Amino acid sequence: MKKLYFLLVICIVVGCKKDTPKPVPAAPKKAPAIILTDERKVDIDTAIIGAYKSETLKQFYIASENQTVWGNLQKRKYVLSQLEKSEELGLNPEDYKASQLKKFETRISSLSDKDLATYDILLTYNFEKYLNDLYRGKLDPKKLYDNWDLDEKAFDVNNVLIKAFNKNKLDSIVDNIQPKTQTYKQLLKALELINTFPDDEIKTIESVEKIVLNDTNSALINIKKRLRYWNDLTGRDSLTKIYDSKTFEAIKKFQERHGLAADGVIGVGTIKALNYSKEKRKEQIIANLERWRWYPNEFAENYFIINIPDYSLNVVENQDTTLVRNVVVGTSKRRTPIITSVLKTVVFNPTWTVPPTILKEDVVPAMKRNRNYLSKKNITIYDSSGNVVDPVNWNENKPNNYRYVQSPGYSNSLGLMKILFPNHHSVYLHDTNHRNIFGRNNRSMSSGCVRVENPLELAQHILDVDGNWPQDRIDTIIASKKTMSFKITKKYALYQWYWTAWSKKNQLLFRADIYNLDSDLYAKLRN
Repeated sequence: MKKLYFLLVICIVVGCKKDTPKPVPAAPKKAPAIILTDERKVDIDTAIIGAYKSETLKQFYIASENQTVWGNLQKRKYVLSQLEKSEELGLNPEDYKASQLKKFETRISSLSDKDLATYDILLTYNFEKYLNDLYRGKLDPKKLYDNWDLDEKAFDVNNVLIKAFNKNKLDSIVDNIQPKTQTYKQLLKALELINTFPDDEIKTIESVEKIVLNDTNSALINIKKRLRYWNDLTGRDSLTKIYDSKTFEAIKKFQERHGLAADGVIGVGTIKALNYSKEKRKEQIIANLERWRWYPNEFAENYFIINIPDYSLNVVENQDTTLVRNVVVGTSKRRTPIITSVLKTVVFNPTWTVPPTILKEDVVPAMKRNRNYLSKKNITIYDSSGNVVDPVNWNENKPNNYRYVQSPGYSNSLGLMKILFPNHHSVYLHDTNHRNIFGRNNRSMSSGCVRVENPLELAQHILDVDGNWPQDRIDTIIASKKTMSFKITKKYALYQWYWTAWSKKNQLLFRADIYNLDSDLYAKLRN
């Protein structure tokens, strides 16, 4: 018995694996003192403040010596108007008790001291909540997704609010704390634009076979109505069943706005995009506004920005777009993760080690069918001691006991180059041995990494800071078939993000929601 007790104690003390202690959230900083005016003010019972269980709110009223602060009519009117107008920024006024606060305001002169204190607290609590939601989003992406690696956005709302309060600059606070990025501004414009459209009462277009120029099809009546609704088809039209040249051009315009192949052929993708209602498109814009509040408010001086649903990579330096590339991203099953990072290294002639998911789902089944599967792909099997294993001797029951490494070369799965950056998902940017896929419209085809079109030009662009990277130097390295790594000396941030809506030149632009994130996010925002 003593022996058993001793073993139990050892197990408890040593443990199998120590849990990493969770960091204790930092307490809000002490707020600057609030400058109170001579308007009516009353003392606040701290128990009422405590009922909100908000350390931020508690510190705010400590700064006013637990007295009401919103005695000034102009300041109250500003807060109330901002909360009422929050819908213009894609938020819900009732999340901030806009109606309840308005009722308090109509009775302001007759409020008892207790009710005045309650009104004051509600104003502060909801306005600070609103400011927080505008600065860093209403929801936390880390609680929603396991493949979103974004730095947490610290925001000292008391400091920002009280400074604006004391300097009578509340009228600029909302604009100042919102993201400064162009896409965020384009999304706000998109929300403004879509609100100008009338109610959408057009019937759903039933699924049809492909429609090409000069075809006759009864579905064209509702297709034309949709095109007219979105202003892609203008002028008078008899709404016939004939696919005429005017409708053909309107379809191409619609397809271009939605990232579809602008070939004028009305297929499944075009019908699906046409069937989005005004309300669904508005919800999509609002979901994207929320995402952009999760992202950094400002960009680095030089950066790569990847829009996953748009299959695009832009290199931006000193606010100038210097390179644009088509990319291939992960499938809905093997999604490309959302990452903010910094580019570190270019690797020429990389080897490729088969990752666990591809090993399990692709390689092992193929090897069981044909032991020569890996040798045909120039992949060598190594045991745990680093010895080469003949495919004949490969143990199919213990596939995880080996490493599977593909030799460098033109046919390597990573192609001739990869770009590394710190992340928790073992992903990177790279070339591919399937170089004919960049012309496709739907490029959600990879296992999570991002494949880049014309990658050697991209590598030269970011390495050639001092003129030391002429084309022939890269050609010589590639010809050697030796794996070589080079540090990227110029600092580039990487923004590998996800957005499906924006606007440009007063036009609404949308992309297919390839990971089906928009509807779910909107529902959570309105929950």
